[in-house]
Amino acid sequence: MNDHAMMRYRCLVILAGMVLCLSPGAHALDELVGFDLQVKTWAEECRDEVKSRFEMLIRTGKLTQTQVFDTFYVPVPNTYPQKYHTQYDKYSDQVLQDLLDNYVKKNGRIIYFVAVDKNGYVPTHNSRYSQPITGNKVEDAKGNRTKTLYNDRTGLTAARNTEPYLLQKYNRDTGETAYDLSVPLYIKGQHWGCVRVGYK
Repeated sequence: MNDHAMMRYRCLVILAGMVLCLSPGAHALDELVGFDLQVKTWAEECRDEVKSRFEMLIRTGKLTQTQVFDTFYVPVPNTYPQKYHTQYDKYSDQVLQDLLDNYVKKNGRIIYFVAVDKNGYVPTHNSRYSQPITGNKVEDAKGNRTKTLYNDRTGLTAARNTEPYLLQKYNRDTGETAYDLSVPLYIKGQHWGCVRVGYK
C-alpha cells in the first residue's frame, strides 16, 4: 500500500469512528453512569413486565398477536391532541397503567414512563397524563396525553431503535427539555416498539 493509499485508509477509519460516535443508537453499554444507568435498569425491568402482560393477554385469548400489533389508528372525534383507538388500547389501559405509574414514582426526576409502538403511538399513558378531557386545548395538551401519536423525530427514533438502548435530548411540546431513554420492546419475538422514560 503506497503512502497515498495509506493516508486515505487512515482518513476512512477516522471518519467511520466519528460516524459511529455520532450515531444515536451507537451507545456502548458502559457509557451510562449514575442516574442514567439507573433509568436504563428501570426501563429494562418495565419493558420485561410490559412484554409479559401483553403476552398474557395473547395467551389467555383476550387478544390475538395481530390485534396487539394493530396500527389501524381510529381517530377519536373532537380531541386535542388528536387521540386514536386501536384493537388493544382498552386492554392495555387495564393491564399497563398501574405498572407504568409505579415506575414514574421511582424518582421525582421522572416525567413519564410509557410503552410506545413502532409508529410512536402511546396506547396507555401515566395517570397524571390521563386526566379527563376539558375541551381546553392548552390544559388537555398537558393533562391528557394518552392514545396519541408521538411521531416527531425523537419519538420515532426511539420507537424504531433496535439497539440495546437509546438516550436522546428531548424538547417536549410542553416547553420542557428532558432526557429520553428508551429500550426496544419485543412481543412474541416481534419488534413492537419501545419503553420510553423521560426525566429531568
